[in-house]
Amino acid sequence: MPAARPTGHELDAPPWSRVEGTLLSTARAVRRAYDAAFATAGVNLSEASVLAHLQDGGPLTQTELARRIGTGRARIGAWIDGLVEKGAVVRQPDPQDRRVWNVALTAAGRALWAETARLDRSIRRVLRDGTTDEDRARLDALLTVINRNADALTARDG
Repeated sequence: MPAARPTGHELDAPPWSRVEGTLLSTARAVRRAYDAAFATAGVNLSEASVLAHLQDGGPLTQTELARRIGTGRARIGAWIDGLVEKGAVVRQPDPQDRRVWNVALTAAGRALWAETARLDRSIRRVLRDGTTDEDRARLDALLTVINRNADALTARDG
């Protein structure tokens, strides 16, 4: 006969009060904080992520951007379209393959990236208030394990 769990154990709690619920609500709150701050620059977190990847390694194909960010090509295409409308990026034909388009930052896109990088530093200072380097290292290690486990679930189901 298995040992009884102590009363008040996490597994007895409703889904929204388990650690996964806290993780999900925290992710939503962090996302809202980034979107609110980035809105002052005229972009959202997804668009700022595209700008950051292009700043770090651009120009990149839409497929490569989607892979690096962890989203689908259609979704990233919509983000790129929005950034094209804002004058932040351009699509350029790939010199090696005319069927492929590379996405590159414009001068306005580099300025927008710089503004989002400044906002990001400010947000991180507030989010990390009251934590130590050791706290963040432990949290990063734990979240990496949970992320790997979630990826394994979707790989198994998909």
